[in-house]
Amino acid sequence: MSRPIPSLAADDHILGTPSFSVTLVEYGDYQCPYCGEAYPVLKAVQRAMGADLRFVFRNFPLVEVHAHALRAAQFAEAAAEAGLFWEAHDMLYENQDALGDRHLEAYADQLGIDRAILAAAFEGRHDEKIQRDFLGGVRGGVNGTPSLFINGQLYEGPPEPESLISVLSRAATTRV
Repeated sequence: MSRPIPSLAADDHILGTPSFSVTLVEYGDYQCPYCGEAYPVLKAVQRAMGADLRFVFRNFPLVEVHAHALRAAQFAEAAAEAGLFWEAHDMLYENQDALGDRHLEAYADQLGIDRAILAAAFEGRHDEKIQRDFLGGVRGGVNGTPSLFINGQLYEGPPEPESLISVLSRAATTRV
């Protein structure tokens, strides 16, 4: 049985409407190839579930194995500061093979993120939030990425749309 993950916080990255039926939380690493494989699956799940799903992304950079994971998370948080988190999130997963500083700076320019915001992020402005996401995941039993939680419970099924949608749909109908 999994341990509880932290409740949603004001600085969580949340996609969905207030009328959601079920919450899916991903602890992810932008450089993780398994997260990259899960990205289109989660997009398909989001499309299928529509307004019934609230999707939350939390940073879980595996810095010991992914050299660019922290920088990518810092970039995403800089984008969040500029109101462009989901655009950056998608850009990072769609360009996993190009996450060096020069690439991130080019992505910032493409998205219109001020270079001063990006520089502050690279100097640690959002590191406390990234660390809080990471430690919350560790306390909740996350030991790899991607880790998915449905209404706070660890999802241990196959990473495919049909299975996820089935479990999410059941969770949505049993929501109190």
